[in-house]
Amino acid sequence: MVTVEAGGLERDDVHALLAEHLADMFATSPAESVHALDLGALRHEAISFFTVREDGRLLGCGALKDLGGGHGEIKSMRTTAAARGRGVATAMLQHLLDTARARGLERLSLETGSEPYFAAARRLYVRHGFEECEPFADYVPDPNSVFLTRVV
Repeated sequence: MVTVEAGGLERDDVHALLAEHLADMFATSPAESVHALDLGALRHEAISFFTVREDGRLLGCGALKDLGGGHGEIKSMRTTAAARGRGVATAMLQHLLDTARARGLERLSLETGSEPYFAAARRLYVRHGFEECEPFADYVPDPNSVFLTRVV
């Protein structure tokens, strides 16, 4: 059974998945266009981190950052290679949407890459009601970024 759990940043399997995530981001995007967060940044008080597990095995992760003013940001969405195509990202995304709604957030936004590597992620978000938008929060226009948003 697949479950979403709060926390997990202290676990070695999460460290490995996040290291893989950062490595892939730097391999596919110029350094100035990488907005993925490291472990220290994910520990910020405005960020809630979650993992998806099945029988204790890590399948993926995601985070919700409160930007203030009823606006939240999705960060660090990642699934393991073995979990891809199994609905794990959809389960995490739904959990983040439900959490945002429960916390009274009105809008969720995210930044993802414009390169072909990120096409599956962009399709996932669009399938769940996200639409392209202008840069938000501290982001600036970047040809390597796509900004998406939706009402929660």
